[in-house]
Amino acid sequence: MKSPMHYLVLALLLCAGSVLAAEFKNIGSGPVIMYDAPSTRGQKLYVAPKGMPVEVLLNYGSWSKVRDFAGDTSWVEIKQLSERKNVLVRNLNAKIRNSAEESAEVVFSADKGVMLEIIEPVNAGWIKVRHSDGASGFVKASEIWGV
Repeated sequence: MKSPMHYLVLALLLCAGSVLAAEFKNIGSGPVIMYDAPSTRGQKLYVAPKGMPVEVLLNYGSWSKVRDFAGDTSWVEIKQLSERKNVLVRNLNAKIRNSAEESAEVVFSADKGVMLEIIEPVNAGWIKVRHSDGASGFVKASEIWGV
C-alpha cells in the first residue's frame, strides 16, 4: 500500500507538468502600453503592436505578466489580450513551403521577427501560416516563436 506522502508527491508532479506548458496570447485589437508593474501607475516600458504574440507567465488580478519575443517581461491588462493567432519567425530566412515536408517547394521566405498568422495548428512539427500579404504555407514549428 502506498503512503499518503506518495500520493501528495504524485499530485504535485502532475500539477507541475501543467504549469510548465507555455500559454501564448496576442495583443488584442490595437496597440497596448506595456508596464513594469501590474498597474497603470507603473512605468511605461513600450507600446506593443496589435497582434503581437506574448507568453503569459502569471496572472495577477486583472493583469498578466508576459514575456515577449526578445525575452523581456512586462505587465499588460488581461482585457488587452486575445487568443493566440499569430507567431513570430525565430530564425533568419525561414522557409515557408507549399506542404508540410522538408523537400516541398518554398512558397516564400520570412526574416526573423516577421509576424505570421496561424491558419492550422501544429501537426507533426509543422504549422500552416499566412503572411500579411496573403501568401500562405507550412513552416517548421521550431522556426517560429509563439506556439
